[in-house]
Amino acid sequence: MSHVPAPVLPASLADVLDLTAADRQAVDTLIRKRLSSDIVLVNQISEYIIGSGGKRLRPMVHLLAARAAGYPGRDHLQVAAIIEFIHTATLLHDDVVDESSRRRGKETAHQVWGNAASVLVGDFLYSRSFQLMVEIDRMAVMSILANTTNTIAEGEVLQLMQMGNADLSERDYFQVISDKTACLFAASARLGGVLAGSSPARCEALARFGLLLGQAFQIADDVLDYRADDETLGKSLGDDLAEGKVTLPLILALERANPDQRELLRAMIADGGSRQLDQACAILADTAALDDALAQAHRLAEEARSCLDELPVSPERAALSVLTDYAVDRSL
Repeated sequence: MSHVPAPVLPASLADVLDLTAADRQAVDTLIRKRLSSDIVLVNQISEYIIGSGGKRLRPMVHLLAARAAGYPGRDHLQVAAIIEFIHTATLLHDDVVDESSRRRGKETAHQVWGNAASVLVGDFLYSRSFQLMVEIDRMAVMSILANTTNTIAEGEVLQLMQMGNADLSERDYFQVISDKTACLFAASARLGGVLAGSSPARCEALARFGLLLGQAFQIADDVLDYRADDETLGKSLGDDLAEGKVTLPLILALERANPDQRELLRAMIADGGSRQLDQACAILADTAALDDALAQAHRLAEEARSCLDELPVSPERAALSVLTDYAVDRSL
């Protein structure tokens, strides 16, 4: 009786990248093919941001979820491209709204080509994603992606309304990051189950995994805004404070700070400046706000990992588990 060796399960991000290499290459080829436009500026800006690096984490979640759920086909490649187009469109629009100067270590597109061109190319990417959705011709897929795109837009407006609000509650913060960031992770994972024809329970477990993963990822990002170096972060340290963006570390610090510290933080948030970033970081350290925010991200990542119990053991399931570690520790 021949012995079939058990598959090697991914244990690091490098393993995950190896496992998904063929699918990711096919997605990249599809993305570049479908970015093509007769308008030169559209091609220039699209290639600038799509080609500027990044792990393509959301498409990767979808590719892995589809295979982990047992999907044998090829539509997951097109869905992954749609997810990346939607995400890239939100980045183009976000950087204009936030007046960000750097993204992934490069000048943002609006710094190079101006606000109008960036917004319009973002619109092009949204409309291109809708064309790709229609080609798949599955109502469930279109419904999930349409609802997700709408939720992201609502999250962006909600965040805009909360800029400079030092009284932002933890509950409202989670509403913003769930709508603006985590919902696309949730859709990416859920769509893997939908393509595979999974049970409602498995699709819900995948969606829950994606939501928690996205929340953990965003909180870790918000901690890095005060703790990382510019090269690791890919943008300027303290950008959130400069924009008057109140994130979980600031919420925790405001709750715990002494009256003088609280007054100083509130003034920084209202001014929307990061000139006193060192003082803000000192208060965040004094109140243990960064450590406790990161601990919360770790708890969410562990909860996300437990959702994977709904899937059969496979290299793809193990890879999704690795991504929960990466979400909170970008050095992996």
